[in-house]
Amino acid sequence: MSLFNLLGGSLPLIGLSLILSIALAVHVVRTGRELFWLWIILIFQPIGGLVYFLAILLPELSRGSTARRLEQSARAALDPMREYREAKQACEDTPTVRNQSRLAQAAAALGRHDEAERLYAEAAQGIHAEDPALLLGRANALLELGRPQEAVAVIELIPGGETVDPLAPGAVLALARAHESLGHAAEADAAYAEAIQRMAGFEAFGRYAAFMARNGRNDEARAAIADMDKRLTKLAAQFRKEGRHWRDHAAKALAES
Repeated sequence: MSLFNLLGGSLPLIGLSLILSIALAVHVVRTGRELFWLWIILIFQPIGGLVYFLAILLPELSRGSTARRLEQSARAALDPMREYREAKQACEDTPTVRNQSRLAQAAAALGRHDEAERLYAEAAQGIHAEDPALLLGRANALLELGRPQEAVAVIELIPGGETVDPLAPGAVLALARAHESLGHAAEADAAYAEAIQRMAGFEAFGRYAAFMARNGRNDEARAAIADMDKRLTKLAAQFRKEGRHWRDHAAKALAES
């Protein structure tokens, strides 16, 4: 039976089915799903799209963001290489900027900063040359590689990157780290102070407290760590591990100062 007959010969319904199938196919590509879903959706319209919706989309929609984060954390703990493998396969199958960025993030999470920096640099070309997320990812990779001057040059490519105020919070923090590495204490202090005002989470607090400890401001560092301890007691359980990591990062810097 043809699709035309299946839909009762209605051209509007056929058009609607085609539009929905295309939308689902776009979702497959953007979320890095296995490419066999494209064949199922496009060849077996509209049944293929319904199968994809029930198997993939509905479970995603029925779970909250917290549940997804917990699942991702569990998967990362059990198999830390899984995201990297899946991202690499997706990039090899479909070398889009999105997939390159995903692979770069996975590489950075494993400490493969050389690879991450290269991937971000390759992705930030053409119409994506000023993409803030790609540039920030590359700048952070350069910082991890001990190349702060290059990181500053990359940050300056971000729209508004020549001054602190217009930058996104993550870029302000990257700029602070770069200035610290270059020995520009006053500029680093100003950028760290800006970052803790604008960033959610504990990373900016932890890095700023560590900066203060490394610069002989131990009393301020202790006060910042004490403040983080208070905040940790009020933090939701799923965020506490990350918060504790940055608190311990600051405490280690204080102990070594």
